[in-house]
Amino acid sequence: MKQLSNSKRGEKLKVLKLNADSGLKQRLISFGIMKEAIIEVLEYSPNKSTLEIKVGKMRIALRAKEADMIEVEEI
Repeated sequence: MKQLSNSKRGEKLKVLKLNADSGLKQRLISFGIMKEAIIEVLEYSPNKSTLEIKVGKMRIALRAKEADMIEVEEI
């Protein structure tokens, strides 16, 4: 298993597990980032401190610390 933050631009991934505290977990779920969700990595900031992902039709920016808490697998 790998973290979302270690993924490459353009990869399509399936969420396996959220390792966040309950507050952050609820926030991620409200964006559609939950177990079995399909995520596409769109872009990284120049210093890789944030990344832009696509979940369904929504684009979301996550901090690298938040992306570290999301376990994914490549599709």
